[in-house]
Amino acid sequence: MASLSALQILLVDDNQHMRAITSAVLQSAGIAKVLEAADGGAALKMLRDHQVDLAIVDFNMFPIDGIEFTRLVRNSPDSVDPYLPIIMMTGHSEKNRVYEARDAGVTEFVVKPITAKTVLSRIQAVIFKPRPFVKTDNYFGPDRRRIQSADYKGPRRRSTDQADARGSSAA
Repeated sequence: MASLSALQILLVDDNQHMRAITSAVLQSAGIAKVLEAADGGAALKMLRDHQVDLAIVDFNMFPIDGIEFTRLVRNSPDSVDPYLPIIMMTGHSEKNRVYEARDAGVTEFVVKPITAKTVLSRIQAVIFKPRPFVKTDNYFGPDRRRIQSADYKGPRRRSTDQADARGSSAA
């Protein structure tokens, strides 16, 4: 595993015990710079004062939850880094929650109880295999398509897809 010691991570969870567990996982991987916040509002303030490489946020917090935090980071005109990698943690892994996080612009998703292997694999993914960002009228965030299939025969909806399809059929 590549050295992660240069990273500064913002850890956002309203449960102090969960922050302690996650922080211990991060520190065991050599990540010594971990900033902690108890809710999305405090985390947004920290982003203004500190340069952060990625954020790990809980889904369910008050007054600003992980979904709203992600939307504000991605879409607010005064966002300090709309491209910030955001890993969502939650104990609720229902499909609608995963879709809600994805549609808000979350980069990766981790289900609680967390394991060191899972957290570190998501961190590695956002650093070493970043997905391109997509901007549409109602979405800004990482490309939600995880697999680019060369033999896909369905409709192409993006202008770049249309150009790619025309280029490949001309060959």
